[in-house]
Amino acid sequence: MPWKDKTVEDTREGFIKRILAKEKSKSALCREYGISRPTGDKWISRYENGEVMKNRSRAPFKSPKKTNKETEQMILDLRKKHPAQGATKLKRMLENKGKKNLPCNSTVNAILKRNGCITKEASEAATPYKRFEKELPNDMWQADFKGDFLLENKERCFPLCVLDDHSRFNLCIDAKRNEQRIPVIESFKRMFSENGMPKILLCDNGNPWGASQSTGITLFEVWLMDLGILTIHGRIRHPQTQGKEEKFNGNLTRELLKGNSFKDFNEIQCRFDEYRLFYNNERPHHSLDLDVPAQHYSKSSIHVPEEIEEWKYVSEYEVRTIKKTGYLTYKGQGYYLSESLGGLEIGVKPSSTDGFVNLFYRNFKVARIDLIERSVVSRKIYLAENDPRFEPRI
Repeated sequence: MPWKDKTVEDTREGFIKRILAKEKSKSALCREYGISRPTGDKWISRYENGEVMKNRSRAPFKSPKKTNKETEQMILDLRKKHPAQGATKLKRMLENKGKKNLPCNSTVNAILKRNGCITKEASEAATPYKRFEKELPNDMWQADFKGDFLLENKERCFPLCVLDDHSRFNLCIDAKRNEQRIPVIESFKRMFSENGMPKILLCDNGNPWGASQSTGITLFEVWLMDLGILTIHGRIRHPQTQGKEEKFNGNLTRELLKGNSFKDFNEIQCRFDEYRLFYNNERPHHSLDLDVPAQHYSKSSIHVPEEIEEWKYVSEYEVRTIKKTGYLTYKGQGYYLSESLGGLEIGVKPSSTDGFVNLFYRNFKVARIDLIERSVVSRKIYLAENDPRFEPRI
């Protein structure tokens, strides 16, 4: 009869008592209990020496490479302060603070697991993925409103978040009362003053970035075109287009907002400012080889002009003024473009395709007209030259 884990001590004592009573030969009893003679002799010897019948620990008497208690507690304290950070980032954060002789990443991870800091679900979710980014800082910024939430004073907070695509440097987390254009422009003016301007702004299709109508051009986009900035919109229902901004929003939720409540706009903005400093200057980034975003970001050399200069279209363009209603009258036919362009001059230029003309606002192509069908076939913003997406047909 083989020994069973639940009754192992009783089984061993029963075996020894039957040996001492000479109920059967030692060999016969060992066969009956399903053990070898050396195993039987081992337990007889331990019984005679007054030892308990439990299995001895297999842990070494000494562990010279075991992490000392002080270091382990330091790791756990930092994890408690930043519960969303994993072993690799926690170790780098400690190294950045000047801590020496730290255990390897796998040991830090083992310490977290041993102390109940990592769930099975979290381990399974930690899968690497390939990342892409612009070549230089300020080549492109990503902007988005994180989902709104309720403050203790019953006001709703709409966090405006802007990230540099190359460095992941966070340029703003502003607590807004709505998603309207004027408050957003106020934040962008501050960012432009502090950091210079980007070449491109990537955003989604909601307010104030895009238009739910068929126009595709908003006052916000017109303002950016006046500054020479191209607006690119992510594909509808494809948030992965703004993957870095979406990832940042998730980090902000896990590392600051989840499980916490905030009294009012003053408190939440203070917490946003604290998190922004931590995110840019302390929190290591896997996509940056565990550097922090501030190590990869530098201010833009493109500065905000003191005033917007009047745009002069060259002779190859036919200059027309858009009506306040958003309509352009061309060759006796009215074409609706956008009320956002109302009162502004545009340039009309024949396309390389017969029967089509392209419409330009400053150095941006904004629409295309089919003269035969008498319809606007495209309302989308492109740079007239060197568009980062592809060379437009002009």
